[in-house]
Amino acid sequence: MADWTGWRFILTVCVTSVLVVKADIKAYTPVGQLFVFELQREAFQNEFEPFLKHYGRVYNDPMLFKCNMQSFPDLPGWLRFTQRHHYDNGFLYGTPLAQGKSMIEITVTNKRSYDTFRDRLIITIDPPAKRMPYQAEFFIPLREIEKVLPSTVQEEIRQDMMRMWKTDRLDFVNITSALDRGGRVPLPLAGHYEGVYVKVGSDQYFSECLLRLQTAEHRRQCEAGGRAKIPGDCKVCSYPGNCVTWCKSTLIDLSRPVIPPPAPTMGPGILDAGGVYDPPESPPPRDFLPDYIVTVIVPLALAIILCLLLAYIMCCRREGVERRDGKTPDIQLYHHHTIHGNTSELRSMAGYRGVPPPLSTLSMFNARTGETAPPFQTDSPSIPLILAQQEINTDTLPRK
Repeated sequence: MADWTGWRFILTVCVTSVLVVKADIKAYTPVGQLFVFELQREAFQNEFEPFLKHYGRVYNDPMLFKCNMQSFPDLPGWLRFTQRHHYDNGFLYGTPLAQGKSMIEITVTNKRSYDTFRDRLIITIDPPAKRMPYQAEFFIPLREIEKVLPSTVQEEIRQDMMRMWKTDRLDFVNITSALDRGGRVPLPLAGHYEGVYVKVGSDQYFSECLLRLQTAEHRRQCEAGGRAKIPGDCKVCSYPGNCVTWCKSTLIDLSRPVIPPPAPTMGPGILDAGGVYDPPESPPPRDFLPDYIVTVIVPLALAIILCLLLAYIMCCRREGVERRDGKTPDIQLYHHHTIHGNTSELRSMAGYRGVPPPLSTLSMFNARTGETAPPFQTDSPSIPLILAQQEINTDTLPRK
């Protein structure tokens, strides 16, 4: 009985391991050819709850992909990643230059539920499968990197270039965004694109129309700023977005051996006998007094003059309280002192209750004695009330 229980436990662990552990994603690519791996959102939708189909409803959650080399924060130098929007698929692309193996960690974040899922991609880089000594790089201005990487678009571009090259032995070497080559970020408007550089290679020599890119007439047309005229054989463009800018296209011939530069001749490192070291002469003396006067003395003198002028305006031109009151009309002084008296009276009344109404609320009163006075009789409506009170209480007007 005990043996049966142990075997049942081992069988359960094995079945659980098989169901839970998921195999790594494996990809293969040769050296010197373009590698593209598409991260499809539909494939990762099944890893999140609710799954792709739940009670007849198909979920389409936004997802964010992040890729890095295992145990490192970045990708390998030959590999790039791009994803334009959370509702778009991601692409890993690049051209390996050496054999080896790269392990890429893929982290997927569901932007609806913020659940995460991690997977691993193992890229095995094999030796070069084809020899492509003749290569050409074309610039496609009406494309973006995300729109060129899908296999269907690559096949359209490849078919156009096969007709130009007049061969079917053509493979992609590299695809690069113009932003990675120093291009400017396009405006976020319709009809503005970042542009893409596409490099293809073949073992067959260039066609006649492609050889026109190396002529002096073609270079002269491009330097003049006009559009270069290409023969009819090269005007192959099945889709307007795949048309090529010829002035930014180049041909690369790797079949010719590159002659290395001559190595520098090594000397003994000892001066010839009889040589005399002649040190350079000292520079002539220079008078820095004019520069010092212009840069230090003149600004300092101007600052002192401005300080003296400001001090005179602020301190020496003050008229004082007595002179100011002497130039102020009596009615304005009386009004000013009345406001101060009323303010003091209201502050004294604020401390306690049950006091008679303030004298300032009466129609006419004497500010010192508190006696009311009859209103000033006049037929002119232009005489103010304060002036009438002043004429009645002339003896109470404060003076300084």
